Amino acid sequence: MSNDLRSWFVTFPNGDRVLLKVSPWKGVIRFGKRGKLSPRYVGPFEILKRIGPVAYQLKLPDELSGVHDVFHVSNLKKCLSDETLIVPLEEIQV
Repeated sequence: MSNDLRSWFVTFPNGDRVLLKVSPWKGVIRFGKRGKLSPRYVGPFEILKRIGPVAYQLKLPDELSGVHDVFHVSNLKKCLSDETLIVPLEEIQV
């Protein structure tokens, strides 16, 4: 195989805002829902810098200080929404 397998990954410039994919099976709870009704993405978070070819460092709030701040690009999604629609972090338990 001579193709670069990583070529299909999206790239984000520093300062972009992204949503972070969360797994409903790893205990993320929002509004008291679990499983299929749990949110798939939380955020948005600002990209601080690119770490290697497929990872990004995010600016996380103090409430998420126990979470590592570097994520694989497959767990990120460009945020296209209006910031007035953001759910406060107090509503999210990790």
